[in-house]
Amino acid sequence: MIAMKNTDKKISIISNWRPHSQIVATELKKKLRQADFTLTDKNPDVVISIGGDGMLLSAFHKYEEQLDKVRFVGVHTGHLGFYTDYRDFELDKLIDNLKLDTGAKVSYPILNVKVFLQDGTVHNIKALNEATIKAVIKTMVADISINGVCFERFRGDGVSVSTPTGSTAYNKSLGGAVLHPTIEALQLAEVASLNNRVYRTLGSPIIVPKKDKIEIVPQHQDEYVLSIDNAAYRFDKIQKIEYQIDHHKIHFVASPSHTSFWNRVKDAFIGEVDE
Repeated sequence: MIAMKNTDKKISIISNWRPHSQIVATELKKKLRQADFTLTDKNPDVVISIGGDGMLLSAFHKYEEQLDKVRFVGVHTGHLGFYTDYRDFELDKLIDNLKLDTGAKVSYPILNVKVFLQDGTVHNIKALNEATIKAVIKTMVADISINGVCFERFRGDGVSVSTPTGSTAYNKSLGGAVLHPTIEALQLAEVASLNNRVYRTLGSPIIVPKKDKIEIVPQHQDEYVLSIDNAAYRFDKIQKIEYQIDHHKIHFVASPSHTSFWNRVKDAFIGEVDE
């Protein structure tokens, strides 16, 4: 059977502003046009991010309202590209795979965060990696509930809730476990919690299944910073924050070059292993 070329899809390219990434973006646009692909930022079928993981996060948030219709591809031009499948010198391979693309995808769960303020305002935010809440000035004091069970009163710097793919980011530096993305679960990790004879928390990361909801209720009407992936939001007078697996997922283009999760983890943190 002869594979048919497929160049009728619409493609958007997003790049960081580093000179090398801009050169790669210009070269890729030229090659895609020569291959008769349509380049557009409006309702694309495929979004190609050029840079590193931060650029892929930006691409995700730019098109987070179109997740059911768009698939992502990452081209790596930096030092660490956990979400990227191609290096900057593999543009021809990328185009060849896009020509033969059948619409297959690899899907990962994402996080839904709802911030309820005292005035009744509700902010609904999506996260690909994690959401971390911290008090701006003093120790954060908050009640944490899991699936309706009042679990603990936390005292410390903050709390991070991550997705399986985000488990290798900030969560890992907090001592959290690395989760495979087929395990649709959230991970709650404490940031510098106070643990002594007076104040006690579990002190260990917690894996929370897809069906369960995490609720954090700050006990002081202070100002808080909520970090969502590579963005930060300031809130005061927070009533509560709810975290749950979103009903949408992020989709990546499945191709022979799509790197397996464990290979990504190995390449990012271990490198070559001597036999």
